[in-house]
Amino acid sequence: MAKKVIVGLSGGVDSSVAVYELLKDGYDVEAMFMRNWDSATNNDVLGNPDLNDDVCPQEKDYQDAVAVAEKLNVKLHRIDFIEEYWNNVFTYFIEEYKAGRTPNPDIMCNKYIKFASFKDEAMRLGADFIAMGHYARVRHDEDGSRLLRGVDTNKDQSYFLCMISQEQLSCSLFPIGHLTKPEVREIAAKLDLATAKKKDSTGICFIGERNFHKFLQNYLPAKPGKMVTLDGKEIASHDGLMYYTIGQRKGLGIGGRGDSDNDAWFVLGKNLEKNYLYVGQGFNNPYLYSDRCLATNCNFILDVPVSGKKYQAKFRYRQPDQEVMVEVLDNNQMMVYYPQGVRAVSPGQAVVIYDGEICLGGGIIDKVYKNDELRKY
Repeated sequence: MAKKVIVGLSGGVDSSVAVYELLKDGYDVEAMFMRNWDSATNNDVLGNPDLNDDVCPQEKDYQDAVAVAEKLNVKLHRIDFIEEYWNNVFTYFIEEYKAGRTPNPDIMCNKYIKFASFKDEAMRLGADFIAMGHYARVRHDEDGSRLLRGVDTNKDQSYFLCMISQEQLSCSLFPIGHLTKPEVREIAAKLDLATAKKKDSTGICFIGERNFHKFLQNYLPAKPGKMVTLDGKEIASHDGLMYYTIGQRKGLGIGGRGDSDNDAWFVLGKNLEKNYLYVGQGFNNPYLYSDRCLATNCNFILDVPVSGKKYQAKFRYRQPDQEVMVEVLDNNQMMVYYPQGVRAVSPGQAVVIYDGEICLGGGIIDKVYKNDELRKY
């Protein structure tokens, strides 16, 4: 008897082809569309041009999912995880910005929604496995399941899966992890799927392509303050620390000053207590570089990093691999060392550890150091 798999069908091309790949492999396939954000309640005054359309983007995604499910002849379930999303993902997102950090809600969405709430519902419906359209792979070994990078190095999404557990991974499949994006589009076109030419979604999962400043203003009051150099010289004013991230260049509004050279200005750090945004000139400004960081809330899917061994790490999505050494500490913490120096390692983001093609897991960057000096991040 074929194993039953329930696929997260988002209304995009990747999950659409994931359904087809599972059918091709002989699984008993059903699909589930997740509604995680209450557009009618939460999308007011967000600067979203689509709000004036007859059909909101989320509903259009559902219609596309229905079309794909009908084309491939699979049953489609629709489930609301709005409350779970608000409590476990959105609240975290807001609290991190309030603390002056730069969060990654997609990682928490995977941990709490796609591989927790979704999994629980799928198992209630009799599934043996769940599947998602991520560009990642899984290897189910005798001693446990290991998360692997996707074959398409430009689209690999293992970074966003660093917080899922062994129990979650053990019942998960990634049907398109062995494919490249062009191959996925080619398959969708040959099948004449409604999503074949659909534009990839961009931006933060629930914000999408809306005006980010307007969105945050609905939930966090802006607190303008001073934009200063590291030695205290006032340069300009900022709109609120939550709008800026370490290493940012665009949107500072301080180019072409007569009292400085022509090097571009970048965000170097923050002082939450004084509400200062520290800025300085030069892409390679020394203050943007660190050589170690402390990560908290660490998760290791199966294999735990060994002290003294060299690993690879990403401090942000699509960043080239950085050579690191890892010291696992108590209380789900780790110290990550990279003596060669890495630019713009930002608190709130995830540091994800790899051993070759295996994603070991990761943690949330909490403190950043250079030569044992704590950076003002």
